[in-house]
Amino acid sequence: MRTHGLMPQLQSVYRRHHSTETALLKVLSDIYAAIDRQQVTLLGLIDLSAAFKCVDHNILLRRLRDKFGICRSALDWIASFSHGRVQQVFYKGRLSYKLELLFGVPHGSGLGPILFLLYIAELFDVISACGFVAHSYADDTQVYIGTPASDHSDAMRRHSDSITLIRDWMANNLLKLNEDKTQVIWLGTRQQLSKITAQSLTAERHSTVHKQR
Repeated sequence: MRTHGLMPQLQSVYRRHHSTETALLKVLSDIYAAIDRQQVTLLGLIDLSAAFKCVDHNILLRRLRDKFGICRSALDWIASFSHGRVQQVFYKGRLSYKLELLFGVPHGSGLGPILFLLYIAELFDVISACGFVAHSYADDTQVYIGTPASDHSDAMRRHSDSITLIRDWMANNLLKLNEDKTQVIWLGTRQQLSKITAQSLTAERHSTVHKQR
């Protein structure tokens, strides 16, 4: 997958030469470039709830086959890795009943996190179709766009629409947007930010927009 460039290019986790540092540098570079163009940046911080635990095995296997071309024995191996797992609790010298895990990938394994990245890779296409740039570190995603301050109302409307599409995509893939941790912020120079008057945007739930100089 690395050889053929199939891994999400703007995902900075579980990959060689990628880290929180490279994610920070990419996003900051884009923000500074917008400032050089006399623009402000609307940045949304998107968080998923219990993301690794919500991966649907059937959707995962179908996506691996249809989007990434993994088939035959390789797909069978991944199916074997994903299915048939159970969970059990040991407490006060006694074991609970075994509970079959119908969803999720093992977080501490070598393969589980990679499978999660491939499961949510399509989210980048959804965000790009809205005209925004996305950069992720595992299940934390930055969604942003540079725009002239005079067009800030339109940017906020488009951002609200993108959040709705992201929520719908997550629901269709049995994931959940953690709206309590989702934040939005304006970034730019003091002069450009002074031209922004709108203070909030609404998807379905209200989110406060902050300004950062």
